[in-house]
Amino acid sequence: MLKLAVFLGNHGRKYERTRHNAGWMLAEAMLGPLPWQKKFRGLYACRDGMHFLMPQTYMNLSGESALAAASFLKIAPEQIVAVHDEIELFPGFLSLKFAGGLGGHNGLRSMKAALGTADFWRLRIGVGRPDARLPGSGGNPEVGRDAGIADWVLSDFPADELERMAPVFAAGAGLLTQAIAAGPETLLPLWAKRDCLAAQD
Repeated sequence: MLKLAVFLGNHGRKYERTRHNAGWMLAEAMLGPLPWQKKFRGLYACRDGMHFLMPQTYMNLSGESALAAASFLKIAPEQIVAVHDEIELFPGFLSLKFAGGLGGHNGLRSMKAALGTADFWRLRIGVGRPDARLPGSGGNPEVGRDAGIADWVLSDFPADELERMAPVFAAGAGLLTQAIAAGPETLLPLWAKRDCLAAQD
């Protein structure tokens, strides 16, 4: 059973609509007005026994905020879901998984270091890569596999892409709501990797 959702992102106006803040955008789509309060080095809210956290430590130290909340609330790592951007998924894809690698994501690295394990749930929001392996994502055949990743995730979604991502955030919000209510294990077969834009095209 999930007890804590940690939405990964960076605080500050200049980061609001960057790809790295996809987790926070999903939180906005899901939660609406909640009684957010400053706590656990982040913004914290609780609804119907479920705890929500938006770390305000910047991405690289997200684990410090997650650990503060989990320790105080007595929540085990396997009851936590991290909601984050994922460059290894095409834009429009969502993926629910448990544990596994960190994919070079600094927020996940920080959570693993702080919690002492990578055995927590992840709701991954596809933002793609800047290279040509992902057609339609601003790729360039001359750009190498790992070129410009930091600049890519810290750049804003273009207006048209952000508009196309709106139903993805909505679908992710619905998925997280279901995972909280029914348990994430029941949703794995359908949501291991799913294109949420297929029906839009």
